[in-house]
Amino acid sequence: MATSLPSSGPDTQPIIARSSTDNRQALARKGLSIAAAGWWVVALIGQWIFVAYLLMAYARHALQGNLAAWNEASQNGIIAGDLIGNVSFVVHILLAVIVIGGGPLQLVPAIRAHYPRFHHWNGRVYIPSVMLTALVGLYLVWTREIPGGLIMTLGISLDAILVLVFAVLTIRLAMARKLVAHRRWALRLFLVVSGVWFFRIGLMFWFAATGGIGIDVETFSGPFMSIWSFGQYLLPLAILELYFRASDRAGPIGLWVMSGVLAAFTLIMGVGIFVATMGMWLPHF
Repeated sequence: MATSLPSSGPDTQPIIARSSTDNRQALARKGLSIAAAGWWVVALIGQWIFVAYLLMAYARHALQGNLAAWNEASQNGIIAGDLIGNVSFVVHILLAVIVIGGGPLQLVPAIRAHYPRFHHWNGRVYIPSVMLTALVGLYLVWTREIPGGLIMTLGISLDAILVLVFAVLTIRLAMARKLVAHRRWALRLFLVVSGVWFFRIGLMFWFAATGGIGIDVETFSGPFMSIWSFGQYLLPLAILELYFRASDRAGPIGLWVMSGVLAAFTLIMGVGIFVATMGMWLPHF
């Protein structure tokens, strides 16, 4: 005669509790993955809209032989008599199209897994391009007058330095086959490279949300501009570090909180992208 065991009891309760905890953890991790994927999709759309704007505002005029028209989109873009500065500016814009167009694709696990050759060659183009872009950007901000004055110059300079440092770390870790660390530094690199894009969408979100509090539109200065000169890349980096910490050690509550933070960040980005597209980029199409 068979003897049946009780469905629950002192011996089975820890197993049931552990299983329930594991299920909550798995569900929370799924939520965080969805939030991260949603952020990437919105970022991809926004960055490719920006690339389309660069092509329309700059490449189109270049093909027409009308580089002087670049000054309609950028103050002090082409300056008569400044050959080195003008060449640097042209290189900076052309590299920006390559960097912003191809950078987001490096973050797609499916591309990395199924198309490793594309991932490797895209990375081999991306890394030198971002480093050269940073060096050219440093030259331009310190040799030309830019909106926002010294604070903006310092903010852009720190961003360029971080790009160079993060790029070197990304390369070294890839060569050492430390792939987990390589991917994390690649994400950090992507965010600091995207500083110029974050600056624009953050600025447009701030105008939409507050009407431009803390911004002197005549001088492009003010408290908000001073903060955002550095916040354009430090804020995304801070959110990324929180994401790493949550992924590594957070329980279900921490994972859901991080999912909420990412969702809020994505919503803010979406608003900024929409306002920037309608007010800054679409008129050039």
